Amino acid sequence: MPQATPQPAIVLVEPQMGENIGGAARAMWNFGLDRMRIVNPRDGWPNQRAVAMSSGAGRLLDEAQICDTTAEAISDCTYVFATTARARDLTKPVMTPEHAMGVAREKIAAGEKVAVLFGPERSGLENDDIALANAIINVPVNPAYASLNLAQCVLLTSYEWMRGGIDVAPERVEMAKTDWASQAEIEALSAHYQDRLDEAGFFFPEPKADGMKLNLRNLWSRLPLTRADVQMLHGMMRQMVRWKERG
Repeated sequence: MPQATPQPAIVLVEPQMGENIGGAARAMWNFGLDRMRIVNPRDGWPNQRAVAMSSGAGRLLDEAQICDTTAEAISDCTYVFATTARARDLTKPVMTPEHAMGVAREKIAAGEKVAVLFGPERSGLENDDIALANAIINVPVNPAYASLNLAQCVLLTSYEWMRGGIDVAPERVEMAKTDWASQAEIEALSAHYQDRLDEAGFFFPEPKADGMKLNLRNLWSRLPLTRADVQMLHGMMRQMVRWKERG
């Protein structure tokens, strides 16, 4: 369960379908947000379809603040973002979700209250609602099909919020009950293969032998070998030697 840490309020303005409210709650919960405000939901409140779609994030719906107007929903906030996919002929800063959530994090850290507005599924936010915001969030999408589902848009924003607050490596390796092989282990593996291949007459002709051995040693050093890999490769070579001796 997310801790009660400062975070932006997610404001759904006149959402039309309970399923999308539930999907938005689920998206928020995935990324550690739990402050939902709902403005004049079309199908009333509470909404069982929203609960069903929330898939375990029902607490967000139970604690959601229900408001009659957008102005009421953001009345305690000092900075508000409005999400929209199209130009609205309103002069405002337009930010990507990543940058917007960075700005939100700075402002919240300074003690401000921040909200993000999301419009109804069919038409998005009205200009009257966007006029209440300080800045616009615009997701870079395919211009030929810019419409995002409400829950998808909430998920994108929530993801950027969490991503800005944690240090996640862009790539990592899941170690399956093993560790990386040490240089000593790799050197022993190299020596094992070199000795057995030498006995088999692999390093031929003689003038090229030293270069072939160097290339083989370089091959081992290039491979990201684990201890399990090294043990398996030792075993492979031992089994081939036994098979040759039996022949």
